[in-house]
Amino acid sequence: MKLFTTSVRARNVLLRCLFLIGFLAVPVQGQVVTVTPTPSPTPSPTPEPTVIANPAAGNLAACGLPAGYFFLSSGAPVTTFTMTADCTAADSYGSDPAYLVSNSGTFTINGGGHRIIGATNHNIIRIVGSAVLTLNNIIFDNTGNSDEYLIQVQGGATLNLNNVIFRNNAGLGVRLLDGEIHFRNVQFLNNRQTQAATGFIHILASDTTERITIENALFQGNRGANHVIVNDRGSLEFSGCLIFADNFRADGTTPSNNYDSTSTSDTSTSSCPASFITPTPTPTATPTPTPVPRKKKAEKAAAPTATATARPQIAATHVALQASTGATFRAAFGLDSGVHFRQLDGAGIGIQSIIDAGYLEAFDVYGYVEQGVEVCFPQIGRVIFLDARAMPRSIVALASTVVNGQTCVSINSPGSLVLLPN
Repeated sequence: MKLFTTSVRARNVLLRCLFLIGFLAVPVQGQVVTVTPTPSPTPSPTPEPTVIANPAAGNLAACGLPAGYFFLSSGAPVTTFTMTADCTAADSYGSDPAYLVSNSGTFTINGGGHRIIGATNHNIIRIVGSAVLTLNNIIFDNTGNSDEYLIQVQGGATLNLNNVIFRNNAGLGVRLLDGEIHFRNVQFLNNRQTQAATGFIHILASDTTERITIENALFQGNRGANHVIVNDRGSLEFSGCLIFADNFRADGTTPSNNYDSTSTSDTSTSSCPASFITPTPTPTATPTPTPVPRKKKAEKAAAPTATATARPQIAATHVALQASTGATFRAAFGLDSGVHFRQLDGAGIGIQSIIDAGYLEAFDVYGYVEQGVEVCFPQIGRVIFLDARAMPRSIVALASTVVNGQTCVSINSPGSLVLLPN
């Protein structure tokens, strides 16, 4: 009987402990999440994409591309290539002034969203004769030379580009001498060139049989050309949507004309429909805040809260804001699609613990954010997101990538982005 009584008491004690643990573990509804100057370690950020250096011919094969300086022709053992990592282009590829030359046969390169990057003194791709080359989901990033075309098509060849981005390049863009080029879902972003008479897409044809078609395209932030698209005697056909935004001539003050064409069938629209699939990688959904342990009443009373007060507007437009802060803003359907940005000071952030942490920069993003928006801060650090869908605003640590010394994050819901020191 004594043993039985002891067992019952032990069981009751155990049940009381479990009840107490469960009660303390229940999160308190409406509790305020704060960021302190010495935050707890955050989860490891998303790792940077693998970049394969290519100081000599051959290493591009490690990215899934043909080996450096490679002819593709009829009878080649491989007709489809799949990129497995970002690739850095080499400066020279033997006697021919291009990395990849195709003079016959039909070939496909699937990029999987990976980049071809790095400066080169030659063309990146040259298509000749009866060759047909299709490029899918590839980003040409920070590559090219100001005196050379990134891609050239001649001799009756055909090039298809689907979901391709050209950004931050110094080359003259894409040129058609003889043959056909078909663009579908493409973006030309922040590219630079020195030859004003050459567009970022250029038909330099001997007659009107040469043809370029453009279906769904965005040209934004490009500099140096009098016309974004130039057509000398060829056929230039638009379909779907076509957006030109913030493109300027070499002087940096006079906007470029959209296109100069002698034979154009312009059926484009001024804005893209919701069905337009842009080549920009889909931003990840804004993460749900991780619950934190319950605070004591005294701590809750002292914790500063996020407020719904209007954010001060320090710069009126994204053009002025980018110029004054050095930040870069991008939106899936263009910066004139209804998304807005405001720089925030400490009062605009409204949370003392973030201010005390020594924030480096902060922006409020609102309007049509659901399309997918990217913000690149001019410094390296870690980014937190103040979600405007919750009140008080919840605080979430975002995964970021570092591109050319900028810290970049993507969101698809309105709120404030704050860059903190690492």
